[in-house]
Amino acid sequence: MHRQPVILFIAAFGMFLVLIGLGTWQLERREWKEGLIAARNAALAVAPIDLPGSADAARGLEFHRVRATGTFLYDRTIFVHAIERAKGEAGYLAMTPMRLASGGVVLVERGWIPPAFRDRARSAEGGSAGEVTIDGILRFAPEGRPSWFVPDNDPGKNEWFYVDLAAMARAAGVPEALPFYLETGPAPNPGGYPLGGQANTELRNEHLQYAITWYCLAAALAVIYLLLLRRERASTGKP
Repeated sequence: MHRQPVILFIAAFGMFLVLIGLGTWQLERREWKEGLIAARNAALAVAPIDLPGSADAARGLEFHRVRATGTFLYDRTIFVHAIERAKGEAGYLAMTPMRLASGGVVLVERGWIPPAFRDRARSAEGGSAGEVTIDGILRFAPEGRPSWFVPDNDPGKNEWFYVDLAAMARAAGVPEALPFYLETGPAPNPGGYPLGGQANTELRNEHLQYAITWYCLAAALAVIYLLLLRRERASTGKP
């Protein structure tokens, strides 16, 4: 047997196994994602529970609805650059500390505002004065920058592009804030802003399409190899 056909077979067979493995991995990812989606939907469907008092108590409760009572510290609001989900407009998410009636502080993402609303968002004019009870979604901040194309935060210039709870709590003068935050729902606020319901509770699940793509590439590779093998045999006069 000539050396070239052997090398071609080894290379093609190795690549075929890699493509099949990638397709199978995507099917496993699909099963994992479906379980994650089901768990998240179940968490969002249950009635709100009382706000946990620590990170340990909050573990396993992300995307659960929680209820918190306290007073907003509007003048300490942090603004995070964000795109409004429904209209795609540039603006900010208003992150406001809430002094809890039970003691402690939690940061609350009150919703999206246009740039012209920043001053109003720092006062009770853009919210509810006095003690209020909110129904929000418990969230943990990402560990570090979410992705390479998101700019770095600049606390010194008060420029924020992603949620960094520890740095935001220090900037807002509430370093004792809980290590998780709340995202408010779509209930309207006085004056129309902030627009709540900005939480991205949906997960993309395209792993089946990816699996089909990898399997199709494996099939195409097999066909190409067989055609090359056929041409090689024809050129040497072998049946």
